Amino acid sequence: MTPYPQRWRMLPTLLAALFMAQFDLYVVNVAGPTLQRQLHVGQAALELVVAGYGFTYASGLITGGRMGDLFGTRRMFLFGTLAFTAASLLCGLAQSPGQLVAARLVQGLTGAAMVPQILATITAVFPTRERPRALAWFGVTIGVGSVAGQVLGGLLLQFDIAGLGWRVIFLANVPIGLAAAAAASTLMPRIAPARKAGLDPIGVIGLSGSLAMALAPLALGRTEGWPLWTWLSLGASVPALALTLLWERSLSRRGRQRVLDLTLFCDTAFSRGLVVTMALFSGYFGFTFALSLFMQGGLGLTPLEAGLTFMPLGLAFALASIRAQKVAAKIGPRLITIGLSISVLSYGALVLVLQLSGVHADAPRIVVPMMLVGFGNGLAIPILFGTVLSKIDTGRAGTASGVLTTTQQFASAAGVTGLGSVFFGLLGDRHGALGYTHSMEGVLGVSLMLTLVAALVIHSLARPSRPVGRTAPAPVPAAGTGAESAPALSD
Repeated sequence: MTPYPQRWRMLPTLLAALFMAQFDLYVVNVAGPTLQRQLHVGQAALELVVAGYGFTYASGLITGGRMGDLFGTRRMFLFGTLAFTAASLLCGLAQSPGQLVAARLVQGLTGAAMVPQILATITAVFPTRERPRALAWFGVTIGVGSVAGQVLGGLLLQFDIAGLGWRVIFLANVPIGLAAAAAASTLMPRIAPARKAGLDPIGVIGLSGSLAMALAPLALGRTEGWPLWTWLSLGASVPALALTLLWERSLSRRGRQRVLDLTLFCDTAFSRGLVVTMALFSGYFGFTFALSLFMQGGLGLTPLEAGLTFMPLGLAFALASIRAQKVAAKIGPRLITIGLSISVLSYGALVLVLQLSGVHADAPRIVVPMMLVGFGNGLAIPILFGTVLSKIDTGRAGTASGVLTTTQQFASAAGVTGLGSVFFGLLGDRHGALGYTHSMEGVLGVSLMLTLVAALVIHSLARPSRPVGRTAPAPVPAAGTGAESAPALSD
């Protein structure tokens, strides 16, 4: 069949929605002091404003992906985008800290309905020879959206557009979301759902609940001083997840539909790719979080100056991601290993620069190794997504995308919390430049080790993997034959 003709016109619409979701994960970090000053948000409420979005977003991604498989990715994307836009409006109109916290929790859940449909649609609509290029743009958007949350967020607050103060960072989503929904209603194909079935409510509650029990203490534990409830919640998440997986396995044996397709993990590329994703994202986003603390606390930069210092890293990530698709066409998944090797060396270079600089460390000295960290991750991340999803069939694309995106978000949250704890643990009562430099060196060491683990595992992704499901997939036709199959479309 002929590939969907509007696929490249549709892609910017999908990526605009992804940018919104990624932007909102990080922009509140910059707006924290402004929220405390203008809305009188207390410490506990501020933690929920920052972290609440993240853990409702991550805990709902697998369910959101499964709903896309069952009810159609187009329908779920439109619903998620409009709901996310409405939640952003509620955030911008909040009159109290409690209202803002509630709106942020809803915003995370609606993002979980929207984002899995993006990867699922790319996997379903783009033919084999074009999919790596589309997934590369997905990776570009993740990196740019993360950095833009700090750079553009600082700019929006600095210029106080229309006197809106902190509200502008949420209200900016409204025109973008409405435009994305309008364009998607015209450009997105109606992909026939994989099958009509129930949603497996026990699996939904068990999976989302176990993830939430792990994410909530990870998000709030450090700033709360790790009280007893955080350890109890973390401990309970493990048996809750185990029981949920046993339930899903029993449904599979009986031929019943389930929210999590365990046969996904029979694909070697997919399962090992999740391990690489966990190590890579926890190291990278933990590093960027600690770097922001270091630049503001140790180097004395304002939030806007710190955000602008991040800009070269974001540009390097974007440029590397764009080039990665062409290089990967020649050398394949080995590019991921090359990118991660560059990142490992760059983390080491940053440690060396800080050790040599001591109390004289400043932004110009760290910009170049920062750029190389962004460049290395920009080479690796887009190709990683394509490699992990390379053998997943269209009917399971939503679920697989939800699992992959959940792993990414969970790793990011764990990295921010874990490496943040390393940073503050090493800092202790020392708040001078030397103390911050020493803390940053410790975080860089952990990031280096996590990235090295990812690099050591990644070579396995270049090997042939076992297919997902009971039957082997059809051979991929050679590029240019016109034999690539297209997804089943309905009017």
